Amino acid sequence: MTTADYLPFLIQAVLAAGITVAIILASNFFGQRAKHTKIKDSAYECGVPSEGIVHTRFSVKFFLTALLFMLFDLEVVILVPWTFIYREFLHNHIAIIGPIFFFIGVLVLGLFYEIKKGALEWEK
Repeated sequence: MTTADYLPFLIQAVLAAGITVAIILASNFFGQRAKHTKIKDSAYECGVPSEGIVHTRFSVKFFLTALLFMLFDLEVVILVPWTFIYREFLHNHIAIIGPIFFFIGVLVLGLFYEIKKGALEWEK
C-alpha cells in the first residue's frame, strides 16, 4: 500500500476536523456569552417562552437506551462496508467470514445479556 491509497481517508479526516473546529468557533463567536441572565434563559429556537421547569431531568433509562442504540448502530456501520468488499476478499482467497461471525456473535451475546438484565424493558 502506498501513501496515495490513504489520501481519501486523509482528506476526509482533515475535512471532518476542520468542520468540527469551524462549528465550535462559530458557536463561541456568535453564541450567547452572558451567564444566568434573562438573555441566556430566553427562548431563541422557536420563540415561545418556556413554562415550568426549564431544565428537566432525564431518566437513566433514556441515557441507557441511547448508549445501546449507539452500540448496535455501530454494528451496522461495520457490517455495511463489509458487504461491499466481501466479493473482493472472496476473490483474493482471504478468510473474512470467521472474524465477521465472531463480531456478530459478540454482539448477539451482548444483546442477550442486556435482555437478561432487563435493560431493554421500560418501566410502566
